[in-house]
Amino acid sequence: MLRKIGIGIGVIAGIFLLFKFCDFKKNDDDDISYNTNLIQQQIVNVGKLVVTEGHFSEVITYKNQQKYLLDMLSFEKKALVIVNADVTVAYDLHKMKYDIDEKNKTITIVSIPKEEIKISPDIQFYDVEQSKLNPFTGDDYNKINKSVKANLAKKIEKSSLKTNAQNRLISELSKILILTNTMGWKLQYEGKVIESEKDFGQKIKL
Repeated sequence: MLRKIGIGIGVIAGIFLLFKFCDFKKNDDDDISYNTNLIQQQIVNVGKLVVTEGHFSEVITYKNQQKYLLDMLSFEKKALVIVNADVTVAYDLHKMKYDIDEKNKTITIVSIPKEEIKISPDIQFYDVEQSKLNPFTGDDYNKINKSVKANLAKKIEKSSLKTNAQNRLISELSKILILTNTMGWKLQYEGKVIESEKDFGQKIKL
């Protein structure tokens, strides 16, 4: 009789432990699913257009000369060109690619989009001098516009605008880093575990 009671208690205990184990596994899976959804939502929140704006000005003197009769006769045209340009450096983080490894609790940033630079110049002409034999044409304006954008591109490279844009980019990406650290996950980029904003700065090249 006691033996049967013992067997019955053992069976009941076994069933109880089995249910507890199954419940533990279910809760563990639920936690992983919850964490993954939370991380995905954070990446969606970060996935936006990060824009840094700047303003540049410059003054250009444009000259062109047409010569005739074996260069004995020439007609010159010139103008003072004043340029005010709005410049934006943008990172479209909607284009960022990433991979989520639930098993190893790791987020891998596969690629970060390259910056997009947009130059919008406002060009004004002053002190325009020209002749009927050498007037300003559409070709002149195209040359001036091309020269203006080339000069502005050089100024942008020497300015702090791109660095400021990169710092804003790192600040946005660090929101993912903060979340992964809080939840006990890892964040990787280019084969390295990212542990701080400094790590991002060393990996992201302008």
